[in-house]
Amino acid sequence: METRNPTLGPIGQLPDALAVGLTTLLGDRFTQNRAIREQHGSDESSYPCMPPDAVAWPESTDEASRIMRLCAKYATPVIPFGAGSSVEGHVLALHGGVCLDMSRMNKVLSIDTQDLSCRVQAGVTRETLNSALAGTGYFFSVDPGADASLGGMVATGASGTNTVRYGTMRENLLSLTVVLANGEVIRTAQRARKSSAGYNLTQLFAGSEGTLGLITEVVVKVHPHPEAVAAAVVNFPDVRSAVNAVIVCLQVGVPLARAELLDALSIQAINAHSHTELAEQPTLFLEFCGSKVQVAEQATTVKDILAEHGGHGFQWADRPEERRRLWTPRHHAYFACLQLRPGSRAVSTDACVPLSRLADCVAQTLDDIQASGLMAPLFGHVGDGNFHCVLLVDTANAEEVASAEALAHRIAQRAIVMEGTCTGEHGVGMHKISYLQEEHGPEGAELMRRIKQALDPLNLLNPGKVVALPSGASRCKPSEAL
Repeated sequence: METRNPTLGPIGQLPDALAVGLTTLLGDRFTQNRAIREQHGSDESSYPCMPPDAVAWPESTDEASRIMRLCAKYATPVIPFGAGSSVEGHVLALHGGVCLDMSRMNKVLSIDTQDLSCRVQAGVTRETLNSALAGTGYFFSVDPGADASLGGMVATGASGTNTVRYGTMRENLLSLTVVLANGEVIRTAQRARKSSAGYNLTQLFAGSEGTLGLITEVVVKVHPHPEAVAAAVVNFPDVRSAVNAVIVCLQVGVPLARAELLDALSIQAINAHSHTELAEQPTLFLEFCGSKVQVAEQATTVKDILAEHGGHGFQWADRPEERRRLWTPRHHAYFACLQLRPGSRAVSTDACVPLSRLADCVAQTLDDIQASGLMAPLFGHVGDGNFHCVLLVDTANAEEVASAEALAHRIAQRAIVMEGTCTGEHGVGMHKISYLQEEHGPEGAELMRRIKQALDPLNLLNPGKVVALPSGASRCKPSEAL
């Protein structure tokens, strides 16, 4: 397949009439500036920069609709852009077009504590929303690590450290406002907590990665702050013991709020990055919450279970500042791992398997990493069966690049064989299109293509992502982009 040349061509590749129309509509919120296009042509993935032909900043659903109508009129691709923190090439403009930067759609439109919900524009970030909720007694629970936009979190089906207790982005959605490929605007649901009225349109667009519509507004659930929270950091002799300890905690009904595993190499990276002195062993970071009595009971139960599985070096905290001290290194794990090998690029994986297969999957993956000779720290959300490997690669070394791609492939396939998924939270993007048929079967993958073609017959919305279409498949192989 042809690879698009990442070197920018001359400014003005859009149809002149489209550029004039967008300038008239948006003024200085439309640009074809080279540097700005480059900024919007890359994310946290290992792919090279693939910039759009222009960037536009809508401030309302109506403006997004009018932009989409103009682009549809001139058969020009549209790529939505949130915070740019995705890791699978989601925002790369494989076929040029207009990037819609949603950052100016940043209003918290309503906070309805009686209904435990908030309505926000798609560009609002999770930290902004939680700041707006400060003092209400409620918080937004989904925490993917990065300060991602809520529209982007919906589009990728994001989750993170709180998922084991509060669920993923999908479980925290009530309704969406979406601009379709022809510019029409729909609302996917009312604000009721449940509905049996027709197809579930909200979940259709969750995880669609901008390929079915432009998400402009989101109604999310919020949760009350618990009365008490406790955190623990515990070392283990091996990852299998740590994973099995978490599984037993869940099986006996301990309502863990967070359960994070880091292997010894990840802890080594954290110590170097955060100037900590954690034991460089497989380590669990745990958190549980409830009433003060419940938390005390949970702590006793958890300590006994962890000790039975070889847990030692316990550190406990219940005051907010102590919990932050314990948890901050975990939140910095990804960036700490990047610094293990300066100058390298990171290829991230995020397999997810049933809990009963997690210990085997993680252990086999660590054996695979050791055999590959690559530097690849492993960490993840073991409370819901999801783990990540950060493969650190010298892109100038062709043999190493091939080895990394082969390892990432084996990790994805191993998860699918174990009745899991090739991506628990990062999404498909460009890199994992080929796994959809293996994971969902040829009939399931074909149905996804039909849905895409039905909603976007001209293949204008983020073409080359999620599904491979005859006229819009990705032009860049993962191995070419590392």
